[in-house]
Amino acid sequence: QVQLVESGGGLVQPGGSLRLSCAASTRIFGIYTMGWYRQAPGKQREFVATIPSPGPTYTNYADSVKGRFTISGDNAKNTVYLQMNSLKPEDTAVYYCRMLTKGNDYWGQGTQVTVSS
Repeated sequence: QVQLVESGGGLVQPGGSLRLSCAASTRIFGIYTMGWYRQAPGKQREFVATIPSPGPTYTNYADSVKGRFTISGDNAKNTVYLQMNSLKPEDTAVYYCRMLTKGNDYWGQGTQVTVSS
């Protein structure tokens, strides 16, 4: 059974940076999109960023993170990353990675990101 495992979350001060990583436990074939989503307490899960796979040409970002977050991925290694800079308290949430194939929709278990002084 495929599992996506996230890492890199933690506590950071406003203005700081974190890099999230997500890797699949076994090889996944036919991925066409990889992405990150987040869910803050009391709110619905929301889109953060996606990247087509293969190829980094067309990335998409939520307006709230444009210019601060960068998504990247390696289809051959089934990994996706999220570089988060200039973090704000409103970025506090559980962050989930996602990998989509034609027949499957894989999600990670989530990693907590807390931005606080």
